[in-house]
Amino acid sequence: MSLWNEALAWLLDPVTYTGEGSIPQRFAQHIAITLGVLAVAAVIALPIGVLIGHRRSGGGVVVVLAGAARAIPTLGLLTLLGLGIGIGLGAPVVALVILAIPPLLTGAYSGIGSTDPATIDAARAIGLSEWQIVRSVELPLAAPIIVGGLRSATLQVVATATLAAYTADAGLGRFIFAGLKTRDYGELIGGSVLVIALALVLDACFALALRVLNRRSHAPSSTARSEERSI
Repeated sequence: MSLWNEALAWLLDPVTYTGEGSIPQRFAQHIAITLGVLAVAAVIALPIGVLIGHRRSGGGVVVVLAGAARAIPTLGLLTLLGLGIGIGLGAPVVALVILAIPPLLTGAYSGIGSTDPATIDAARAIGLSEWQIVRSVELPLAAPIIVGGLRSATLQVVATATLAAYTADAGLGRFIFAGLKTRDYGELIGGSVLVIALALVLDACFALALRVLNRRSHAPSSTARSEERSI
């Protein structure tokens, strides 16, 4: 039997869908890890990126820090964190947050910073506050770029969250590690296929969201006019 046939047999085996460590359970764990990591990274990165982009200063620092963070080998970082924090989800979550921050930070900074200065000046001229400018002018225009950064961060985290199985019994990566350890290549390849499938589905969702946002971002003036009437 070929390796692909073994993987297909593993994926179609009803046993893999029931009980402890089943495919649905690992899927849920993987998605929960991804969402948790993205939430923490977004809380850290997005406000900083929006602030720097709005002030149009400090962009060089963002680029340097983002490049440095991307250069860190995730497995090496996870190993060091695992030694310091111990076995469990703590180490992989911290490592994945560090991985997710650069694309989110860069997306927010680039999106807000790319707003036409003439548009900002016009918003100030009609009396909008700085917060109103960020909320009603810059964020709508920057939304596609910010979501693009979120898309990049999500795909990186989904793929790298397989390493959570390195220090914890969680996520789809557990199938890959278990298959490698026991030389069950059907399970190993099947687990890899599940991760790829999840990444492709999420990527398609982001592609659809970006298409909608790109259509809407070309008409921000109505929002600005509503803010003008409210002040």
